[in-house]
Amino acid sequence: VQLQASGGGSVQAGDSLRLSCAASGRTLNSYMGWFRQVPGKERDFVAVIDWGGSTSYANSVEGRFTISRDNAKNTVALQMNDLKPEDTALYYCAASYKNWPRIPSEFRYWGQGTQVTVSS
Repeated sequence: VQLQASGGGSVQAGDSLRLSCAASGRTLNSYMGWFRQVPGKERDFVAVIDWGGSTSYANSVEGRFTISRDNAKNTVALQMNDLKPEDTALYYCAASYKNWPRIPSEFRYWGQGTQVTVSS
């Protein structure tokens, strides 16, 4: 499975961005997730979605971010609303076949990062 993330950019606090991740290869019954990382820190969990559309979020983004997937198009998206400066990071999409994965080591496939910068 290869993953290609896109949609990052520079925005003001309170703005919205939508990240997309296109997968090539078989993703049937996979979990798809988003992580983010700032320089010098660990890669942090943001959100995960299962094949059926059930979701789980980090507390820091609950209510502001929405993860979704289109299984027919093999894509996953992250809608980010009310962005804050602390959301600034390199965002990664990932795929896993483990049950409700939330840490990087549980994800087997990774896309390249897409930068999100939020200024105050």
